Amino acid sequence: MVTYRPEGLDDAFSDDRAQRPGRGTDGAGPDGGPPALPALGAVGWLRWVWRQLTSMRVALLLLMLLAVAAVPGTVFPQRPQDPAAVADYLEEHATAGPWLDRLGFFDVYASVWFSAIYLLLFVSLVGCILPRTRVHLGALRARPPRPPRRFGRFPAQGGGTSPDAPREVAERAVALLRRRWRLLPLAPAYRVDVHDEGDGTWAVAAERGYLRETGNLLFHLALVGLLVAVATGQMLHYRGQAIVVQGRGFANAQVDYDTFERGTAFDPADLVPFTLRLDEFEAEFDPETLQSRDFTAFVTLTEPGQEPTAETIRVNHPLTAGGAKVYLQGNGYAPRVTVRDAAGEVAFAGAVPFLPQDDVYTSRGVIKVPDVSGGQGQIGLVGFLLPTAQEWMPGFWQSVDPQPADPLLVLSVWSGNLGLDTGVPQNVYQLDESRMEQALEADGTPVTLEVRPGETVELPDGQGTLTFEELPRFVALDLRHDPALTWVLVFALLAFAGLGASLFAPRRRLWLRATPAPAAAGRDQGPAAGTVITAAGLARGDDVGLVTELDRVLAAVLGDGSDGAHERAAGTSAGPVADGRPGGP
Repeated sequence: MVTYRPEGLDDAFSDDRAQRPGRGTDGAGPDGGPPALPALGAVGWLRWVWRQLTSMRVALLLLMLLAVAAVPGTVFPQRPQDPAAVADYLEEHATAGPWLDRLGFFDVYASVWFSAIYLLLFVSLVGCILPRTRVHLGALRARPPRPPRRFGRFPAQGGGTSPDAPREVAERAVALLRRRWRLLPLAPAYRVDVHDEGDGTWAVAAERGYLRETGNLLFHLALVGLLVAVATGQMLHYRGQAIVVQGRGFANAQVDYDTFERGTAFDPADLVPFTLRLDEFEAEFDPETLQSRDFTAFVTLTEPGQEPTAETIRVNHPLTAGGAKVYLQGNGYAPRVTVRDAAGEVAFAGAVPFLPQDDVYTSRGVIKVPDVSGGQGQIGLVGFLLPTAQEWMPGFWQSVDPQPADPLLVLSVWSGNLGLDTGVPQNVYQLDESRMEQALEADGTPVTLEVRPGETVELPDGQGTLTFEELPRFVALDLRHDPALTWVLVFALLAFAGLGASLFAPRRRLWLRATPAPAAAGRDQGPAAGTVITAAGLARGDDVGLVTELDRVLAAVLGDGSDGAHERAAGTSAGPVADGRPGGP
């Protein structure tokens, strides 16, 4: 092995190092090879991993990774929100769909990989915050650095003379700098330290700006709080949707919801058993543009142990009941019909919600009649409800107004097996036509029923009759319960406050030295002839207000002279300090 050592290089420790056990000459190993390095070991590797995980760059990386991991939740349908859309996606993508399902892309926020990123970010933030908090608390208890001997290299300097004694000047400066903030009465403006330097000279050191680090820590603590609050809300929340027809009621029980989702830690038995009845619904539309203006649902709320109360639910004005917010999500018409089978028996009677398809409430719906008698085939009726019908050509109708001025049901008729006994969930707003046959006219065109409120029409092929009884309205209610929403708001506001403090709080140090005037410097007794005041300021980074702040302090200190005689030199800017440190010990 060839080594190179420049001539004239004498290391006082080279001979001593060569004699250490396990090393040859020139610090090499005992066999002349490279020196033996100590093994890192399992504990060392764990320490290294912990330091990497709790570093700020890894925390930022995990935060960005969490945002990226949330993207599939907006791209792919999610099973808790729309299981029917997930089923359709799996059917349309027979190859990629099952793999995406195994990887959790249809329930992103409950997947293993999303939870792992979430927990790692939580651990990273906590591990990053705790050591910084300990250091910050120690810095808050420390005294400000003493004034240097010379102020000539500081970016802001000033001075003046006062007839008062040095100690009085120093006490006046301390009182000024320790003045409390109006908005933060518990926090002084500056942390101040005053001491006697001897020979009658008094020095004041003041420091502010630790609010910047406090805001930084508050921001990160608020992020941790947000993570905890969101996770808690996801575990304890529930959300359900229910359609309530005018004149009917709704009970806060899982069986009464059309769709219901809940967190893993929420028990449906904990639902508060209140009831809600829709008494009336009012909709207002612009008479010219037919645009919606206002929707109001008048309901009767009955909570446990209380008398029924009349309440209203409007758009963006939810009702609070049983710890949940009840939102008005949608509305429409639910024609009440009665269907009799061929034997004259009532096979179906009730209101069927039709879903609006446009601004004039052209609504589509399905009426399924499974309970027929005498071996007759089941009946399915598919069609549209037109609130204000107008025939624009023979056999073709359209709605011209969302209000029910002249309602009309236009239905086609199917018969056969509805498929309700297969055990496979069905969409109540769609008809499974795979085992059904559509009724046709003699010329092969589909049979179309047109019926208005109060009318009865015959079903084709002697299948019975259909009566359009009346046209009540329905509302779609969205009930949400999330106990963590208040905490999410609190932590979000704290995060903004901490971020603002960390960005805009100035970091400054001010020093002031009060020295006896030369005429009185050598006297041991007698009144002082005056005080010479020198001051300097230093900021961390660019601070355009540093000179103004120093001038303000000097003006306040010098302006309180006992006889009003004083002289002040304004603060000046001498440029940034080369190494960021004052020129002196």
